[in-house]
Amino acid sequence: MELELLREYFPEGTNGEIWHDGKLICKSIELPWKENARRISCIPEGKYPVVISWHKTFGWVLALLDVPDRKGILMHAANNAGKELKGCIGPVTQITGEGSGTKSKIALKKILNLLCEEEESENHFITIKSKNHESITTIKVSNA
Repeated sequence: MELELLREYFPEGTNGEIWHDGKLICKSIELPWKENARRISCIPEGKYPVVISWHKTFGWVLALLDVPDRKGILMHAANNAGKELKGCIGPVTQITGEGSGTKSKIALKKILNLLCEEEESENHFITIKSKNHESITTIKVSNA
């Protein structure tokens, strides 16, 4: 199964939409782009394998594999990227601001249920790219 995360970059956070087969599944929140710096930046755009796994703190999550220079990147419930994420992705039902949203547990459950319906569970991927089709290397995000 292929998921697609289309991002918009802002100074205080990154907002996105998660799609599958041309259908919007939910929205997403992340930290702002800060050159892939651990714990303070969203991860680079690209295609990543994902697996459903159990996390002792977050319960059922999606783990993103093979992220350059990063480990432990998850998609887990979070409504405020700055307070609840350290580089991970938070699915949300509605965006309320830069890097913030609502009803994250409901959004995560939708994604997990969708992936569980697929027969070939070891072949899940997420492709992350800019909604405006601009590479993050060309986007200048100001902290002002």
